[in-house]
Amino acid sequence: MKYKDFNIKEHGFVGHMAEPDTGSDRAVIIVMGGEQSLLPGIKFAERFADYGITGLSVSLFGAEGLPNSPNQIPVDMFLPAVRFLREQNGIQHISIYGQSMGSIFAVLAAQYIGGFENLIMVSPTHVPFEGTLKDKKTMTGRSVATWKGKDIPFVTADFSKVKAGKYQRHPDAKCKVTGMWVAYHDAYTDIDKVNAAKLHVEKTSARVLLIAGDEDEAWPAEYSIKVIEKDLKDKGYDKDVKVIVYPHGSHLNGLMPNREREKKLYRMIPLIGLMYKTFGRYRKENLSYFEQSEKEIIEWVKAL
Repeated sequence: MKYKDFNIKEHGFVGHMAEPDTGSDRAVIIVMGGEQSLLPGIKFAERFADYGITGLSVSLFGAEGLPNSPNQIPVDMFLPAVRFLREQNGIQHISIYGQSMGSIFAVLAAQYIGGFENLIMVSPTHVPFEGTLKDKKTMTGRSVATWKGKDIPFVTADFSKVKAGKYQRHPDAKCKVTGMWVAYHDAYTDIDKVNAAKLHVEKTSARVLLIAGDEDEAWPAEYSIKVIEKDLKDKGYDKDVKVIVYPHGSHLNGLMPNREREKKLYRMIPLIGLMYKTFGRYRKENLSYFEQSEKEIIEWVKAL
């Protein structure tokens, strides 16, 4: 496996690439979150490379030259990432994979830049949100994302009363949920703002794979998937669309790093179960969903 790191000054984006030793005719851009994520993007790039697919993880914040929190992150930086894959690596078949908050940027990159064959959204949302500072509670009044220096329309979720680690019952949830879940749920009830900010998946011209758990503890991902699916049907979207919703599925979903290579990470699973209550309660089921999702995602990327 061959590796390459990217920085803003030299390359116009921050990222980490894993490429099969024999090269590849296709690549996936992976969008997870910050540079210091609990699950580093490079581990997902490596997993794609295990299957003969070049993986390029693009960081959103927390590195030199990037915002230091999820706030006004420029979608423009995906342009040089795509250009590198096409012009320097000679790859024409490019997909984009967004997990959790990364789903926002996966859609926006596919919408504004175009040319992606596949769009994969795992535990997604259907709208961009207002940006936050590093404390994850202070709202900035600006969008989490920008394009050509202008804020992308967004919806505000109020995190000011969210208490870390505290779970609660909610009449619209199938499981105990975090205060963040409630904040996102309440944000979705502002119909006018949601309609103004809704992600335009239909403008991506990509084959769309949507994956979520029906007991997502972090935000109502199943609801978002249903909204996206309905919008695509209503607009007569003519590309392949597949929707997968796992019963008792957690927010922690989708492709996961190689189990043999990342034994230390997998030893942390009991701790992860404390952070993600659905995962902890239905650990066996959710571990099997990792395997199912991996199969679905790799088949989706290789289908064309």
